[in-house]
Amino acid sequence: MSNTAPDALINPQAAIAYWSSVSTDNAGVLGGYPHVSRVDLQGSTTFLAKLRRKSSVFPTSKPLSRTVDCGAGIGRVTKGFLAKVADVVDVVEPVVQLTDVITKGAEFEELRAQGKVGEMYNVGLEDWTPNHTYSLIWTQWCLGQLNDGQLVEFFGRAKAGLEEGGWIVVKENMSTESSGEDLFDETDSSVTRTDQKFRSLFEKAGLKIIATEVQRGMPKELYPVRSYALQPV
Repeated sequence: MSNTAPDALINPQAAIAYWSSVSTDNAGVLGGYPHVSRVDLQGSTTFLAKLRRKSSVFPTSKPLSRTVDCGAGIGRVTKGFLAKVADVVDVVEPVVQLTDVITKGAEFEELRAQGKVGEMYNVGLEDWTPNHTYSLIWTQWCLGQLNDGQLVEFFGRAKAGLEEGGWIVVKENMSTESSGEDLFDETDSSVTRTDQKFRSLFEKAGLKIIATEVQRGMPKELYPVRSYALQPV
């Protein structure tokens, strides 16, 4: 394994099988740490607010028109964050058992009635191409399921679906391996990348970092979580 790039070990079928087996609640999708959801959502809300305060295109005085929640799971980010700042939130998530919470669950009934829940794409990000233009493409705790090449290709497609002045946001765990290597996780067949690797992949995809910060208030035993706001070069 030492001679194999960690991202080469990713098995999409194994990943789908794992995520199809978790409970359809915060405890399941957050790996037994449901209590981190509140601080995570607050951090995301604050991060976006900082971006919008500097934007002449998407000021905080009116909602974003259309956003997309990539790797949405049960719609935790859709409901707790994106639907509060946008008129419509599209959803990309390959596991139907998870998205059933969004499309059929009582907790999303009001958002569905309001038209806040947009189009549902039950595919992996490696197979998703935007059919709309978005002011915000939000990707969180899902990019580890793509290998490096797939990730660069995804960013290329995402750029094409971004409104002028909009953002691609990446919010992911960071590898703290002393050797500076990405880490493969057999549990869900994913890779935890280093900050340096992410920056390299952004550059390959023709994206520049507008802002970045580490999420505060996460349990010390977990990987640090970093957010990046990206725009085309």
